[in-house]
Amino acid sequence: MSGDRGQQMATADVVIIGGGVNGTSTAFRLAEAGVKNIVVVERAHLGSGASGKSGALVRMHYTNPYESKLAYESLKVFQNWGEIVGGDCGFEKIGFFQIVAPEYEAQLRRNIEDQQKIGIDARVIPASGLKELEPEANVEGLTVVGYEPSSGFADPNATTYAFAKRAAELGVHFMLQTTVTAIRTERERVVGVDTTAGPIDAPVVVLAGGAWADRLLKPLGLDLGLTSYRSQVVIFRRPFGTSGPRHVFIDTIVNSWFRPEGDNGILIGAESGGTGVDPDSFDEALDGPQIELAREKLAKRFPAIREATMRGGWAGMYMLSPDHHPIIDQPPEVPGLFIMAGDSGTSFKTSPAIGMCLSEWITGGEPVTADLTPFRASRFAEGKPWHDETNYGYRGRTISR
Repeated sequence: MSGDRGQQMATADVVIIGGGVNGTSTAFRLAEAGVKNIVVVERAHLGSGASGKSGALVRMHYTNPYESKLAYESLKVFQNWGEIVGGDCGFEKIGFFQIVAPEYEAQLRRNIEDQQKIGIDARVIPASGLKELEPEANVEGLTVVGYEPSSGFADPNATTYAFAKRAAELGVHFMLQTTVTAIRTERERVVGVDTTAGPIDAPVVVLAGGAWADRLLKPLGLDLGLTSYRSQVVIFRRPFGTSGPRHVFIDTIVNSWFRPEGDNGILIGAESGGTGVDPDSFDEALDGPQIELAREKLAKRFPAIREATMRGGWAGMYMLSPDHHPIIDQPPEVPGLFIMAGDSGTSFKTSPAIGMCLSEWITGGEPVTADLTPFRASRFAEGKPWHDETNYGYRGRTISR
């Protein structure tokens, strides 16, 4: 991999801040489009932020068609990774279930209709169909569920590394263990960045800095209301004689997501964490109460899990936007700056399409893979925060890994 050029790197055509899955995806697509002088600056190592801690779900189900479109375009990349990117992203096509309470059946049907119009292989099936595919699942009280047979999960680190490896082969330079301390502007236009390894002049900067993004935006006069969030994931070992869950689940009734991990493990995010945590000093270990909380939630859907052995886990940091939807934008107040921020932990599965859109925007003047208008930063100043009318009973953050 092309690596540090440190103090020798004085100029670039594009500087990308952040070596996570969105930064490396964008670097790959820009290089593929013919941009020659691209520098990725990462404060630690590749995938060291939210990307490496992701549950890495690859599913299309959202309560709006815009994120579903990004996920659908990204699925095409995950399904054909070797031909498009090269290497291996660890994609496992095991299928996905969206669980909702019976009172939200109409919303589920509407969302899946919208997804089918996009081309997504999504369907509504009776709860008995879930029971057939997951015999150990508790389906009491359920009427219908959403099902995506083509979805699954990937390896978050392998995905990030594969993007980076291909980008490096195309000439992208990576500056690791290097912190961007400021985005420089002159006459209100981007002219480069300052880093702990020295300044880099560049007319275009892409900020994909995860939980660290806010500290670079505020000095530019861009206060997007971002809040850091510490999220936790637990791994259980399947109890003796059990086989489920075999699919990826987002369960809005128990407020959790979960999926298989390896031959005998179960990965679960029980959607419990803390806001406003310092990303430079947060505890990466699990909180003790989180283990039993996750076990209790998972056992409500798979009762046998009450006998599961806890095998590990971690905490990671990501950034929430005020309406808990991503911000993907080129703010007109700062020409030359492109932002991917406030993803609320949901952008792993959409990162291939996000990289495509940002590359198209930078090189062609507008994104064509998907409509990014709803993701604009100005929606907050306009008094139009994003709210999905067909959600499943929440107005704040979604179960969106």
